[in-house]
Amino acid sequence: MIRVVVVDDEPMVCAHLRMILGAAADLEVVAQAQDGAEGVEAVVRHRPDVVLMDLRMPGVDGLTAIERIATLPAPPVVVALTTFDADSYVLRALRGGAAGFLLKSTPLRDLVALVRVAAAGHTVLSPVAAARLLAASAGGKQRGDDARARLRVLTEREVEVLTRLGRGLSNADIARELHLSEATVKSYVSRMLVKVDCRNRTQAGLLAHEAGLVSGEA
Repeated sequence: MIRVVVVDDEPMVCAHLRMILGAAADLEVVAQAQDGAEGVEAVVRHRPDVVLMDLRMPGVDGLTAIERIATLPAPPVVVALTTFDADSYVLRALRGGAAGFLLKSTPLRDLVALVRVAAAGHTVLSPVAAARLLAASAGGKQRGDDARARLRVLTEREVEVLTRLGRGLSNADIARELHLSEATVKSYVSRMLVKVDCRNRTQAGLLAHEAGLVSGEA
């Protein structure tokens, strides 16, 4: 059973998500909250697997809540809820620890599947959205220098994997491109995240862009 907490300041949105997710046999909405502070409390109390977090809320907003959740022991996967996929808040959420984002306009038939994807530890970010958002994160000499310094601990193969994460590829896609097994790619990703101190593959993708790997500026 995948345990979910929904955080949104609009009661109708919370009720709607609870109804849709609760209809799936393997999903359970264990709590809902209407601001970031309540959301963090719900996470501490209920220990969910996935949190759907609205970014723009009065009081404690979703960005602050995501950062607080990321500091908890064994934090859940957090997926940002947003209206616009180009919102600058999304980039801040990803840097703060969110594993991806969902548009509030996501078709209902896709919502349950995407929550399952998040619970399995995969990025909830389409390749197109990933490329656009991650590319927007690049820029700034100091940020680029810092990113490249962090990559010095990686092997050549790990850099190849990281570059493809920056392109928004899945483990299966990376395995095909590098002629490796998917299990081997998963091992590379796990080891690499520890080395470069990234919470998830989404943050690693941001790092790849900041270092210039994807644009060829590294």
